[in-house]
Amino acid sequence: MNNTLGWPILSVLVWLPIAGGVLVMALGQSRANLARWLALLISVAALVLSLVMYQHFDGATADFQLLERLPWIAPFHADYYLGVDGIAVPLILLTTFMTIPVVIMSWNSVSDRVPQYLAAFLVMEGLMIGVFAAMDALLFYFFWEAMLIPMFLIIGIWGGPRRIYATIKFFLYTFLGSVFMLVALVYMVLKTQDYSIGAFQNLPLTLLEQRWIFLAFLAAFAVKVPMWPVHTWLPDAHVEAPTGGSVILAAIMLKMGGYGLLRFSLPIAPDAAQELSGLVILLSLIAVVYIGFVALVQQDMKKLIAYSSIAHMGFVTLGAVLAWRIVASTGSTAGVAMGLDGAMVQMISHGLISGAMFLCVGVLYDRVHSRQIADYGGVVNTMPIFAAFAVLFAMANSGLPGTSGFVGEFLVILAAFKANFWYAALAGLTLILGAAYTLWMVKRVIFGAVANDKVAELKDVDARELLVLAVLALSVLALGLYPAPLLDTMRGSIEHLTQQILATKLPLP
Repeated sequence: MNNTLGWPILSVLVWLPIAGGVLVMALGQSRANLARWLALLISVAALVLSLVMYQHFDGATADFQLLERLPWIAPFHADYYLGVDGIAVPLILLTTFMTIPVVIMSWNSVSDRVPQYLAAFLVMEGLMIGVFAAMDALLFYFFWEAMLIPMFLIIGIWGGPRRIYATIKFFLYTFLGSVFMLVALVYMVLKTQDYSIGAFQNLPLTLLEQRWIFLAFLAAFAVKVPMWPVHTWLPDAHVEAPTGGSVILAAIMLKMGGYGLLRFSLPIAPDAAQELSGLVILLSLIAVVYIGFVALVQQDMKKLIAYSSIAHMGFVTLGAVLAWRIVASTGSTAGVAMGLDGAMVQMISHGLISGAMFLCVGVLYDRVHSRQIADYGGVVNTMPIFAAFAVLFAMANSGLPGTSGFVGEFLVILAAFKANFWYAALAGLTLILGAAYTLWMVKRVIFGAVANDKVAELKDVDARELLVLAVLALSVLALGLYPAPLLDTMRGSIEHLTQQILATKLPLP
């Protein structure tokens, strides 16, 4: 399908925030207030552009749309090639939507090197959109690696006391995982003489080739999700990152692992994915169950939410690889798309909920300068409006029906039930464990008697914080009560992906 708009909206979406970030950084600390307003204007413009993209997108077809293709590096046969389908569009919308709260909530909480701080987030926004829109593998890899740089700087400059340790650990884990992906991409380029992701998806591969390619991709995407046991960088990164860094890390960057699984691993190596699906299911269920127990004993609010993210992202990887187990169990493809739908809805939902919960921790930290659960108690007595939002987001994190947290998990559990009763039973434990660790935190932080003088002197949310939390609360409720627009946007692409992963790519004898 050609670009029906007639102008390169995806390129504008990618490069507007990057160019805006450079402009904001050039203002300097003496114009910090102007930098804040300019960053807000650019992030709002990006959201408006993404809504225009959504308006011109047809979810009924699996075709890539709004295409842009120009020669880029001719000797490598690499093109500047952008396009979106029903999997990419919701993630781009999530990226542009979640950048705005980060800018607004940093208004008073960040006073050191403000233009550089905001510029890092704007540049990262453009690079993350590039990851979701790239249809050339070299371009994808460029955006994938480049986005590590602004996050590296955000944690390393504006992070906590152990920021250097957390930054280096974050960088090493993600970079080393990506090296395996690069090897797999180069191998396929040598076979196709083409960097197009579509060419990779159509490339016949032997089972041995598919195994190595699938494992190489898994190394990169498992770190980014992150899956157990390569998850240990995430709690450290979250604890040391500033609030905005934690929000973008949880809301967007983790989703790139799930996106890579759906865009690369499953359609490029479906036979190996079928063979190794048991491994991914095992790792996903360990993340859901074991990490849930780990979250129960955390004393730091950020670390608890970080472990919660690992558990909830386990649903994404679980839903993505249930297809073959469902077919083997039921003899039918009914339910395969349900697992993929659940994985996608869970990614969007987790982006909203985890981002909102980290913002709530940021609101408290700005006032008390502590993330320790033991330092709070009775916040509802002094911050009733804030407490109402915090409890709502906690309920959504627990999977309460009517919130977005319920929809994705319910779809994945239903699909898991079709595949194997025990998969569903173990996955369903997250509803119990999630409620346990989330409500335990809420009970100790929000309710009870006022714990100390600092809590007694707390002021409730101001207009800026109220606006951000209210918009996020409405988004969580809207997706929970009426997920149809999201499911309709994905329908054509999910159906096509189902066909891709159930069809063999083994060369004909």
